[in-house]
Amino acid sequence: MWRRLIRPGTAVAASASAAFAVHAPSRCDDKDPPHPPRYPFWVKSVFHAHEIPSVRRGYEVYRQVCATCHSMKQLHFRHLSNFVLPEKRMKEIAASYDVVDGPNDEGEMFTRPGILVDAFPSPYPNEEAARYANGGANPPDLSVYTTAKHEGLDYIFALLLGYRDPPAGIEVRDGLYYNVYFPGGLIGMPNPLHSDGLVDYEDGTPCTKSQMAKDVVNFLCWAAEPAHDERKLIGLKAASACLVGTFIVGFWYRSMWIGFKTRRIDFTKAVM
Repeated sequence: MWRRLIRPGTAVAASASAAFAVHAPSRCDDKDPPHPPRYPFWVKSVFHAHEIPSVRRGYEVYRQVCATCHSMKQLHFRHLSNFVLPEKRMKEIAASYDVVDGPNDEGEMFTRPGILVDAFPSPYPNEEAARYANGGANPPDLSVYTTAKHEGLDYIFALLLGYRDPPAGIEVRDGLYYNVYFPGGLIGMPNPLHSDGLVDYEDGTPCTKSQMAKDVVNFLCWAAEPAHDERKLIGLKAASACLVGTFIVGFWYRSMWIGFKTRRIDFTKAVM
């Protein structure tokens, strides 16, 4: 009898739970924005260094494309001398900019050609001018941008190639552009790599959009960590020294204490 009474109650509870499950609100656990793919950049490996040819091409992309809006205030021309480009070439590039210096003997500011000790010139004199020229958005400084962002290499590469037409139902006002990997999906920066062939590579590398994105990301990574290669080399040397030291200490410990560890002590009854 009790079984007959329990079974209908169980059926009612099951039907109620099923109805609740059907009408339960749907959940979306996807991240906004989606996480960029893990691209196989050469510099990511602990045994690999910067690709200097790619860094050199990336500097040209930054100088001819990105520098119109983004500054790199913590980088000076001398940092690239004999590392990315020869010193003579860097002097020519620095001299192509007019730098405000002074005051002179008369107490006035003056302009002069740039030299190696000068910092990269900023495209705008102040933040207000930058916001006014970009619809209220302030282009970030790119000196240490790859280390400031989570997974900076993958994020910047995906962002540069993530411009798409907005999906149906998303309204994009003037001055904004749809980008899959930007938080919120709308970004105030127009597509900087909108077509192939924006830069003429001196080494003859095909100038595609993906190639330009890779090169400028490598350059920004080098700019954020110029001592990256030296740091890795020192770390590998330290790890190798620790490994050799561990082997030597283990061998010494074994040879020093093996006689005591394997010694046998027999106790015999004394004969009176």
